[in-house]
Amino acid sequence: MCTIFIGGAWPYANGSLHIGHIAGLLPGDVLARYHRAIGDTVCFVSGSDCHGTPVAIRAKQEQKTPQEISDFYHEEFTKCFEKLGFSYDVYTKTSSPEHKKFVREFHKKLYESSYVYEKEVPQAYCEQCSAFLADRFVLGKCPKCGSDTRGDQCDVCGAVLEPGHLTTPICAVCKTPVSFQKAKHLYIAITKLQDELRALVDSHANWRKNAIAFTNRYLDEGLRDRALTRDLEWGIPVPKAGYENKTIYIWAENVLGYLSAGKMAAEARGGDFGELWGKHAKHYYVHGKDNIPFHTIILPALLLANGDYRHLPDRIISSEYLTLEGRKISTSQNYAIWVKDLLAHYEADSIRYFFLANGPEKRDTDFSWREFVHSHNSELLGAYGNFVNRTLTFITKYCDKIVPKGTQHPAVSKQIDALFPSVGRKIENGAFKDALTELFDFVRSANKFFDTEQPWITRNTDKEACDNTLYQCVQIIANLAVLLSPFLPFSSEKVCQWLGICHNWERQSIPAGLTLPEVEILFQRIDKKVIDVETEKLKGIL
Repeated sequence: MCTIFIGGAWPYANGSLHIGHIAGLLPGDVLARYHRAIGDTVCFVSGSDCHGTPVAIRAKQEQKTPQEISDFYHEEFTKCFEKLGFSYDVYTKTSSPEHKKFVREFHKKLYESSYVYEKEVPQAYCEQCSAFLADRFVLGKCPKCGSDTRGDQCDVCGAVLEPGHLTTPICAVCKTPVSFQKAKHLYIAITKLQDELRALVDSHANWRKNAIAFTNRYLDEGLRDRALTRDLEWGIPVPKAGYENKTIYIWAENVLGYLSAGKMAAEARGGDFGELWGKHAKHYYVHGKDNIPFHTIILPALLLANGDYRHLPDRIISSEYLTLEGRKISTSQNYAIWVKDLLAHYEADSIRYFFLANGPEKRDTDFSWREFVHSHNSELLGAYGNFVNRTLTFITKYCDKIVPKGTQHPAVSKQIDALFPSVGRKIENGAFKDALTELFDFVRSANKFFDTEQPWITRNTDKEACDNTLYQCVQIIANLAVLLSPFLPFSSEKVCQWLGICHNWERQSIPAGLTLPEVEILFQRIDKKVIDVETEKLKGIL
């Protein structure tokens, strides 16, 4: 048994979740459910990112307080994750007292290190908004390639920037020119940690390729020290004399949510928080491509500089981009599919299956309504649901709901035995698409087995052969329910209850003579008409 820590990225609490968020975060829940099933001690945490400029700007636009805005979206996020079956041990928020307390204590220790120093720097200020701006809220021209960019990084050439480097800098909110006012801030000397951060990425060939490539690019270009504090009103106060009117820069506190939430989880279960950061623990971090440097450079730098928590990321599960009907998702233009709306009309397992089987695991992928409906109707319903339904309905109708006595087919039994270690390895390695492909190949072979054995004929001509077929198919269903439970928890739970089994990651055996309860269809067909209806909605946005 191992100690497994899984950290899912913290979405900004300044707007609703869209499908791009879910595509990047679902792998975390698969990992958590799988590791629990094999008997590991799992701590799966995340939360809502409530501080910083994005939330403050949304609050100003709606004439509310940042607390009101972030609390509203935190509640919405929590409900969405619950409906999607995310099995977080703790889902919290950065505005919680527990997080604030932990971060302030962490930073007090951090400031005592040789990696933190004071520096006077020009800070972007918008007269129109009457506010200092975070780097990403300053727009202008990249000094290296001339492209339109943000003040922290150029999306075109990848250059790491400062707002003061930009040509003609303007406020991202009101589009008016910004001025720069000098202010004293605390900085962390990430440049001093270049060798240790290089060793980290060099020693982890098991990270996703995009994580390795992005991190090496940052290291090759040369790291820059980062500000730990900012003159922003909405945030966690800096725990240092002379800095009482400043807050901790959001990037230097939100990633510490993994630690604060982990501590909350450990305390809730009466466990040892220190074990999560011991050398025998295994850490997964699950997020989108945009968040790679925060998990491979920023978080490790903070941990190394603080010194109390030196367990650095073991596995980086970083997804690529998801587009929508061939176009980039744009929250500012409302061109998105919001998770709360998707959940209001479609089954959670259908949503989970699509984004795990077709998501941006290794390359950018596209969501289309046509593919979503096809995925549900042909794969979930047509292959898996059909196999479960045809088998259990046959037993209900012709065997008085009683699983008949039979023997297992050697070849099929061998396939089942091989699936558990094979699918398990794929999940642990972050190959979720490959795991689902293997399982659904087996589903299709199970349907072929049913068709070949023809129990609708042998029930009248060879009862023993019919019983063997049905007995074998029930064993297949039981084992599929367990193997698919990390991916499809809701339908798997139904099957497990029907057959009286648990989710332990081990070979299942259903005894002959088991009486089935009333069973229902696992998945309802989605009318193809919704393709046109949903795509027309998107066209209306453009």
